[in-house]
Amino acid sequence: MVDHAAPQSGESCVTGLLEARDEEERAALIEQGRLLFAKPCEFFFAAQRIDQLPPPNLPEIALCGRSNVGKSSLINALVGHNALARVSHTPGRTKQLNFFDLGGRLGLVDMPGYGYAQAAKAVKEDWQGLMFDFLRGRPTLRRVLLLLDARIETKASDLAAMKLLNEAAVGFQIVLTKADHAKVYWLRERQAQAEVLVRKHTAAHPLVITTSSEKGTGIPDLRAELAGLAD
Repeated sequence: MVDHAAPQSGESCVTGLLEARDEEERAALIEQGRLLFAKPCEFFFAAQRIDQLPPPNLPEIALCGRSNVGKSSLINALVGHNALARVSHTPGRTKQLNFFDLGGRLGLVDMPGYGYAQAAKAVKEDWQGLMFDFLRGRPTLRRVLLLLDARIETKASDLAAMKLLNEAAVGFQIVLTKADHAKVYWLRERQAQAEVLVRKHTAAHPLVITTSSEKGTGIPDLRAELAGLAD
């Protein structure tokens, strides 16, 4: 079993935002993230079977979440490109792993959405085979971003995904999406709920990041976090 939650050979040891000692250090981390994601980002591979995966090369960040949670929109916001990752308005449409190369320093992997049926068992059904084999066996996978919709409550399928990631010792970080469409009081509640979930899973990264792909909220912070995992 690969423990993706632990530092691996070749992984950067750049301080994360939680460990930043002052505003100057935080600003430096934000700038590192900006510079990384200003580099060209290109789609280069799609895989529908485990034997079709590209050779492990760059450190990789995978994005997962329920169908229509905003994975493609978040990728586009991170790299500042409106159409790099195709945004589908049909939930559950993406059925393959899509790989992107960010400046030869970091790989981004857009995973299919899970649990559109809103049932916990749908996660196992959607992730059996290719998805779960990728998560457990990819040596270059540094972290999984588990996206949760800020507008609605955490679904059973989200909890099931966290359970699977935790049991497989796959390090994951919760990212709230679509924050601009949530009421202020509800957004605070969602952030508090996410922090409780983090404490319940040993494989979860302690920092919850709240984002809006449309408004740019949280995007600099997320870029800074991911820059610490790049080559």
